[in-house]
Amino acid sequence: MNDESKFSIEQVESVAPPPRARVEDVESPAEKLERKRDYLEGFLAEKPQDVAAGAPGGDLYEAVVAALKDIFDPEIPVNIYDLGLIYGVDVDDAGGVIVTMTLTTPHCPVAESMPGEVELRVDAVPGVRDCEVNLVWDPPWDPAKMSDEARLELGML
Repeated sequence: MNDESKFSIEQVESVAPPPRARVEDVESPAEKLERKRDYLEGFLAEKPQDVAAGAPGGDLYEAVVAALKDIFDPEIPVNIYDLGLIYGVDVDDAGGVIVTMTLTTPHCPVAESMPGEVELRVDAVPGVRDCEVNLVWDPPWDPAKMSDEARLELGML
């Protein structure tokens, strides 16, 4: 069998070297961060599929939470939701909302006014029929209930 028929051989004088990697060709840390930020923003903006309006992730539920995040504790520069004062938000199909909350202490200066403000703010959310606020003391509030954002704001991280 003749091996020459299977292969063709070409002789050349030289071959161009492959391109070398250059530092300038590498993505800068700022470009890489921007790319990751774009991906993260898209990921966080994605809404859950097939979620009832009153369920966590639903439009009405999220609107109620946003309203709660607009209420700030007068003594601490953090909203009551991130502070961990809201123990529960229940939204029924008819737009009735029940907010279960506590205060930092029973002797809090806003103990009489805060539940009323929560009720007014949640009642103002479009789609809410009515709001009931249940003020509870058990379990008692402690700083462990705060979100990471609240801890960062207060210098606790």
